[in-house]
Amino acid sequence: MENDKIVSSKSDRRLKIVICIIVAVILALGILAASSYKYVSNLVKVVAIVRTQALQPVNSDQMIEGAVTGIVESLDDPYSVYLEPKTFAALQEQIKGSFGGLGILVGLKDGSPTVVRAFEGTPAAVAGIEAGDVIVKINDTDAAGIDLETAIALMRGPVGSAINLTVDRQGSQLQFTIVREEISVPTVEGKVIDNSGIGYIMISQFTERTPEEMRATLLTLQDSQVKGLILDLRDNPGGELMSAVNVAKYFIPKGPIVYIDYRNGRDQEFSSEGNTIGIPLVVLINSGSASASEILAGAVKDTGAGALVGTTTFGKGVVQTLFQLDNGAGLKLTTARYLTPNKNDINLKGIEPDVVVQKPEPTLDPQLDRAIEIMKQKLAG
Repeated sequence: MENDKIVSSKSDRRLKIVICIIVAVILALGILAASSYKYVSNLVKVVAIVRTQALQPVNSDQMIEGAVTGIVESLDDPYSVYLEPKTFAALQEQIKGSFGGLGILVGLKDGSPTVVRAFEGTPAAVAGIEAGDVIVKINDTDAAGIDLETAIALMRGPVGSAINLTVDRQGSQLQFTIVREEISVPTVEGKVIDNSGIGYIMISQFTERTPEEMRATLLTLQDSQVKGLILDLRDNPGGELMSAVNVAKYFIPKGPIVYIDYRNGRDQEFSSEGNTIGIPLVVLINSGSASASEILAGAVKDTGAGALVGTTTFGKGVVQTLFQLDNGAGLKLTTARYLTPNKNDINLKGIEPDVVVQKPEPTLDPQLDRAIEIMKQKLAG
């Protein structure tokens, strides 16, 4: 009991110090108007009331983390989030493209994590998880309304450990018990369509490994003497900025690929040297094409490097920066917006295709069929 009091006393002192530091920093930065001092006073009062009056014991570290979370949530930005250590580590693994997990690509649809794809041969695919499955529960955690990073973190875990997923599939709830494995999922897959001389490449997301995978895939297709290329960015949720830029260099003529527009006016331009593959290009897009995939699609459209086929993209034209915090935690903060080569701001608007083709039926793919038709016309002259 005495040790508990000592620990509690240390936590109290640390919490008071943190509050004092926060107030001092706010004052030093001059970000408080005179009318705002009452809110700082409220912060101190709430901490004191909770510490002395709450029915359940209060962990000071938890209160500090809650305050940090509240600061980020007050931005009312769905893409800015405080990441506790486990979630931050999972996000870093996702960016690197190798991790322990289930082997599914997940996006958000109507506020719920939804399976975009279960990669062939992975634990999820073997168990029967399918694209379109809406994740309802992750173990005992309700997944409705959960942010994507938290959902991904909950599904990661030690290799060999089991996880229970409850999914909604067209109105029916199904339960799966899946054993996690070390996952290293390729983000680029390519093939030649029949004997048409048309190459097809699908990019599922943009990780640090994607540019090298793209280079290897293009070399393989060039060995097959392909004369035109269809690039599939449908349901690609994005990923790392520089990955998208480096992939774009294979397709975009010499000049700008994307502009990064920061709040402080410190704009940045990423450009192509013009060393492209030099064959006709058609790009497939839909409402699931977001962020980094929109950087590539926007550059293709503005520069005339190819034709866009499908439906309007998601419309995420802002850039997040990851900041490493203490104790393994992190902050993902929206720090800039990006503009296409023609300096179009596509945030909340998306990129419209050159040829509109509605989403495919479960057993048909009219978007791909139209892309093949357009490519054949290009190759015919």
